[in-house]
Amino acid sequence: MEKDKIGLFFILPALIGTFIFIIIPIFCSFGLSFTEWDLLNEIKFIGLDNYKAVFTEPVFFQILINTFVYAVSTTFFAVVIPLIIASILNTKLRGAEWFKTIYFIPFITPAVVIAIVWGWIFDPNIGGVNMLFKTHLNWLFDTHLAMPVLIFVSVWKLIGYNVVLFLTGFSTINQNLFEAAKIDGAGANQTFWNITFPLLKPTTYFVTLVTAISSFQVFDLIYVMTEGGPKDATNVIVYSIYKYAFEYFDVGKSCALAYILFIVIFILTLINHLQAGSSESTKPS
Repeated sequence: MEKDKIGLFFILPALIGTFIFIIIPIFCSFGLSFTEWDLLNEIKFIGLDNYKAVFTEPVFFQILINTFVYAVSTTFFAVVIPLIIASILNTKLRGAEWFKTIYFIPFITPAVVIAIVWGWIFDPNIGGVNMLFKTHLNWLFDTHLAMPVLIFVSVWKLIGYNVVLFLTGFSTINQNLFEAAKIDGAGANQTFWNITFPLLKPTTYFVTLVTAISSFQVFDLIYVMTEGGPKDATNVIVYSIYKYAFEYFDVGKSCALAYILFIVIFILTLINHLQAGSSESTKPS
């Protein structure tokens, strides 16, 4: 009992911080989603009007599509590419530790710094990409190119972290299985698809889930590199939440949009979890 009290004493600051800065704001923002408030005047209850207004906004479905395109594309490439890299590094490649460090550096670099640097690289006038390929493309000012550029930068930033996670998953696999497969004459592809990939499913599920959630919540790269443009081509839900709250001073609509995003992420997470559970239940005993 005494040890429990000591443990509670040490985690109490974290619990207080979580309650003040997470739990309370969750309930407050949910309540504000049913109100009209501009941060200055009196709060006015308006029921579901904010949710109706969000769904009837002409640009809402474009924003929703942009969010899904960005999140799905980023998640796909930020899972597949690290998996391939981790598979190569797991073969005890010479200099593997050096490669791990190089890949991980972008992840620990602040997103704002990354956005500024890549903004210079893709600048249509002085950017290195146009100079390298001798082109004159307006990468961040073209409605067809801006989103692929953001996806590329996001994947580049996430690769290192996901590589480390996959390498951790590789380390949990019994190496005797690979030796047995080698003795039985299994090739590299057969070993990967029949042994490695099935045993990596828990890690793959975790990496996919974390990457998808972070992709749906992207803000900093878009805020610095494109500001949702051109013509809302890169405008996503989180950036719209910011604009409603701090540019249009419509806090109620901003909170309503935040809970719409919460519902979207919750449904996708639930579907992903159910699929993972069904695949586990179909395994032969």
